[in-house]
Amino acid sequence: MKKTIQTTKHPSQNLGHAPNARYGSVKSSGAIAAVFGVAGLGILGLAGCTPTGVAIGVGATAATAASQERGFQGALQDTEIRLNINHLYLQESQTLFTDINLQVQEGRVLLTGAVEKPETELEAVRLAWQAAGVREVINEIKVTDQSSIGDVARDIWIETQLEGKLLIDSGVTSINYSVESVNKTLYLMGVAQDQAELTRVIGHAKDISYVRNVVSYVRLKDDPARRS
Repeated sequence: MKKTIQTTKHPSQNLGHAPNARYGSVKSSGAIAAVFGVAGLGILGLAGCTPTGVAIGVGATAATAASQERGFQGALQDTEIRLNINHLYLQESQTLFTDINLQVQEGRVLLTGAVEKPETELEAVRLAWQAAGVREVINEIKVTDQSSIGDVARDIWIETQLEGKLLIDSGVTSINYSVESVNKTLYLMGVAQDQAELTRVIGHAKDISYVRNVVSYVRLKDDPARRS
């Protein structure tokens, strides 16, 4: 049964029941370091550590962020939120940090994953609201983790398949989407240019083997809620 989405904007209200810690990072000195840090490691290796190579790589990363619908500043703010939540989770417990997946888009935080205790789920939502800049917390955490190593590997495969499909589809601006698979349920977040593009994205997701369900939290580019 689908959970209720948490859309209130204050943590003292009902928490409700509505990468990614799986690929998460500990909070660094700031969002700019987060955006460029991981890319920089690859850049140094590919460019032979030359200043020119690094400059080109960092410039490409900045251009990628700027080309998203949320813009460069929006990407930095979302990265800052993600880092702050990961930091809060890591301070609280290793379980939160490793078991809860994060997607952040324009201040909207989508929590997914599977945990053994309801208390862990509530704590994950509570801490997510503590990060500065959070406008909404969507809770899709499942209580009672039945995932095996094989399930996790299949979820990663599903994510890779969808990302590849979106990348090669000329009718989709793939850079504006993030995807997360948990126990064969695909969660989509991002900004679609129009309803036709969103329909294409959901269609790609449903066509992937093993996918049981597709849950979309994608907003349209002209949705007034994006500016609220």
